Amino acid sequence: MAMAAMVLMVVVQMVLLSGLDGVASLKAYVDDPDAVAEMVQMAVKNSTDRRRLGYLSCGKGNPIDDCWRCDSDWHANRKRLADCGVGFGRNAIGGRDGKYYTVTDSGNDDPVNPRPGTLRHAVIQVEPLWIIFKNDMVITLKEELIMNSFKTIDGRGAEVHIAHGACLTLQYITNVIIHGVHIHDCIPTGNTKVRSTPTHYGWRTMADGDAVSIFGSSHIWVDHNSLANCADGLVDAIMGSTAITVSNNHFADHDEVMLLGHSDSYEKDKIMQVTIAFNHFGSGLIQRMPRCRHGYFHVVNNDYTHWEMYAIGGSANPTINSQGNRFLAPSNRFAKEVTKRVQTPKSTWKDWNWRSEGDLLLNGAFFVRSGVSSASIYSKASSLGARSASLVGVITSSAGALDCKIGSKC
Repeated sequence: MAMAAMVLMVVVQMVLLSGLDGVASLKAYVDDPDAVAEMVQMAVKNSTDRRRLGYLSCGKGNPIDDCWRCDSDWHANRKRLADCGVGFGRNAIGGRDGKYYTVTDSGNDDPVNPRPGTLRHAVIQVEPLWIIFKNDMVITLKEELIMNSFKTIDGRGAEVHIAHGACLTLQYITNVIIHGVHIHDCIPTGNTKVRSTPTHYGWRTMADGDAVSIFGSSHIWVDHNSLANCADGLVDAIMGSTAITVSNNHFADHDEVMLLGHSDSYEKDKIMQVTIAFNHFGSGLIQRMPRCRHGYFHVVNNDYTHWEMYAIGGSANPTINSQGNRFLAPSNRFAKEVTKRVQTPKSTWKDWNWRSEGDLLLNGAFFVRSGVSSASIYSKASSLGARSASLVGVITSSAGALDCKIGSKC
């Protein structure tokens, strides 16, 4: 797309989002790319402010949100969420077929003998559970929260922070939904005993300090969480994990955001399929949004407003299908490239299949494509239909943990 046409498209979108007078705004900004970038930032701020004010979104073109957020009785129909998934993790049902478990105790975190009413006691149970929270709380975990299969952590209706301690580990399990919580300031822990089921505990070596660590697991959905400032990754998926969707999250203040794939030599990650959709990659981020290895990755309708090194990277021949994203490059003229092939010569990566289709590239952002352009090549890296990148600001305006009030639309 020619620069003038691209700028015009963005300005029109910004006018609609910000409520400015259309004619005056177009006249003032159509010839000034720096001003366009500034307006993108303003629109992001406005979206954030609306979220803080309890702005209610309904029917905005986000297929996940439009599935359940229009229901003012969402609190009585919480499990409907499990039928709203999209992408490769769309079949993750979490604790849909189990009972509700209400977390009432934010303290007393005993890694070996967790007290009933705590989050740790809930997630280690064998049976399916839909876990909710009695009230606002900050949960500081002494050791990794080792989850069991068929669990939903549903923070809607309360402001729940898992922070300043260990965080979530999903290891060799399946069918987990993590929704509506704040996860931040996670630190390395370990070299101690931790319980993983009601009948088993064992020795755990040091954990990296990820917000959400997915290890050899499948059918995982991480949706509408706010993640920031952890010792290692915010969402890492390794060791043959697959069927994963990471959607509607707000990421901020972190270096290595998302690692998908264990190592260049670990070829079992060739089965990995991950959807990254409708997320807002916000302030204070540096790299890995995501950083991929071996598998198939669909990056669709995300809003990238900040990075310092690069946005999407990888090694070991991953297939990356980038569609309908908005990439706003930083002011640093040496960091305009969206993509990075990590420690690999061009003679090797020129055959990797990385495509950009319908992405909106702003402020000098550019995506280096490679491989073939045939759509059939990307079938294993395609998981849902992309919307126009011009709608990304609206689609992602409520990314992060929502401020849901019982009796009102969320």
